[in-house]
Amino acid sequence: MTIRILLVDDQQLVRAGFRSILEKQPDLEIVAEAGDGLVAVRLAHEQRPDLVLMDVRMPVCDGLVATRQLLQLPNPPVVVVLTTFDADEYVYDALRAGAAGFLLKDTSPEDLIEAVRMAMTGAAMLSPGITRRLIEAYVTRPNPAESPAALATVSKRELDVLRLLAAGRTNTEIAAELYVAESTVKSHVARLLQKLDLRDRVQAVVFAYENGIARPGE
Repeated sequence: MTIRILLVDDQQLVRAGFRSILEKQPDLEIVAEAGDGLVAVRLAHEQRPDLVLMDVRMPVCDGLVATRQLLQLPNPPVVVVLTTFDADEYVYDALRAGAAGFLLKDTSPEDLIEAVRMAMTGAAMLSPGITRRLIEAYVTRPNPAESPAALATVSKRELDVLRLLAAGRTNTEIAAELYVAESTVKSHVARLLQKLDLRDRVQAVVFAYENGIARPGE
């Protein structure tokens, strides 16, 4: 299956660099490019990409606004946010808006290709160091009394899985830590997302920090 990609960045040189890396892969296709969020939303309507690589800071319409608009489409593309910084409040806001993850622009070609493919499988791009610093800096946890009622439906083992997700663990690492099969972890993750009405693992991590299930420094 070919992954159809929309590149969004206000710097043409950056777009050219990503294009040259991604188009060398037989399963990746760049269907369009945009220099601002407004054009990106229009092109997404026209081209129906599977995935959007979205810069944050752009003129006319920034990546955060564009991400929110894209994710309101009937069959929204997967949005992966691009940034120069690893502690950027705009990136956190994009994750809360439903972006599937984020990448630093200086990521290696190999990691970029792997991240694009991972995003299309529903796996989050959760670099433990980068994501953890970002969440610790910008998440304000509400009162436990304000926690969603859906939490009452989550089992103790599912909470254990959620805490480990928030720590940046992969399914393989969670399985090893909990002494269960990897397929069991996948089932727990799927049930968590369904019970808490979350789109993906990134939103699960944000949920865990916002509701005090995971705490910075643990």
